[in-house]
Amino acid sequence: MLALVLIALKRPYTFMVLGLVILILGTIAALTTPTDIFPAIGIPVVSVIWTYIGLAPDDMSGRVVYPYELALTTLVNDIEHIESQIFFGFGVTKIYFQPNVKIDLAVAQVSAASQTVLKNLPPGINPPQVMVYNASTVPVIQLALSSKTRSEVELNDTAQNFLRPQLTTIQGAAVPYPYGGKVRQVRVDLNQEKLQALGLQPQDVVDTIARPASTCGRNASANIAGVGCEVGGSSGSRAIMS
Repeated sequence: MLALVLIALKRPYTFMVLGLVILILGTIAALTTPTDIFPAIGIPVVSVIWTYIGLAPDDMSGRVVYPYELALTTLVNDIEHIESQIFFGFGVTKIYFQPNVKIDLAVAQVSAASQTVLKNLPPGINPPQVMVYNASTVPVIQLALSSKTRSEVELNDTAQNFLRPQLTTIQGAAVPYPYGGKVRQVRVDLNQEKLQALGLQPQDVVDTIARPASTCGRNASANIAGVGCEVGGSSGSRAIMS
């Protein structure tokens, strides 16, 4: 340390120039360096979100997530480790890759593995959402709903059909689907003899029940024979078999 002081005393102009250079370069760096609330961070992690409404966590783990993890170890290269979280009706799998992996190739392989294993999963399941994990995907706000007077079904409807559409209109916001609560379900007991007499199939019942959601409103029931929609006292859709 004393030697450095002696050199500075012997060569004052050199250290003055060095100080000016540092000052100029520091000012240029401060003015030209881009700033971002969520900067792009090269984290080689890919998240896969499976959705199957109504599937219990144990079934989601054993019938969806576990077979998918086995397929990943066979079809995807440069995996460091895999982590999964199971919720009611949802499964989130995070694939951590080696630092030198090409993330575009990794995403392509993960998407291909998802489509390959899809035929072996429970019928009716949708293809998963595949996204690259970075700083912008970290949640900054988590909104939870609770009520002493409303049921879990009503809370789920409120979050899905009222709150989420309003939040998605905010510039720069990425709002995922809500999870938790109970999803409204409709159960119809079919009379096979009457279906055959009308020349209908069970899929026709499913299609007709789904139609009032967009054409008849919420408190409507469907007429399977093709008469149309009937607004009655039922809280949900019901199938009219005769």
